[in-house]
Amino acid sequence: MSGAPETLPPRRFASAAAIVRVGEGLLACDLPRAEWTHEAHLAACLYLLTERPDIAIDTEIGGLIRRYNESLGGINDDHQGYHDTITRVFVAGVREYLAQAAEADLLARVNGLLATPMGQRDWPLRFYSRDRLFCVAARREFLAPDLAPLP
Repeated sequence: MSGAPETLPPRRFASAAAIVRVGEGLLACDLPRAEWTHEAHLAACLYLLTERPDIAIDTEIGGLIRRYNESLGGINDDHQGYHDTITRVFVAGVREYLAQAAEADLLARVNGLLATPMGQRDWPLRFYSRDRLFCVAARREFLAPDLAPLP
């Protein structure tokens, strides 16, 4: 058995309705905690960017996620809950994907994103050392990468 972490295949979405449910569930704070997976984070981000122009992702995403976490009894502090740098790196990744995506419908775009490097859990580590990415300051606010520039 190797010491490398196991890479899990992404859990793809079965329908556009499931993606809408995640995005609107985040906004309404009624998405069950068990459904707030890595894939759901990315689906919600893509959904908000493409289907909800009334939401200014860059200024609102932190508050939306914090509010959702708190609605489930979660805590957003220096050690758990919302992580600003990771969130903003994935927002940049979703935007990068959308700039080159050929898929027309929501389901194909989200499942396509999940199959790319930008959709992988460890994608931020292409730009950040572990120490920088997982420090308290990076959780509190966006820190610039220390290994490579973001796209």
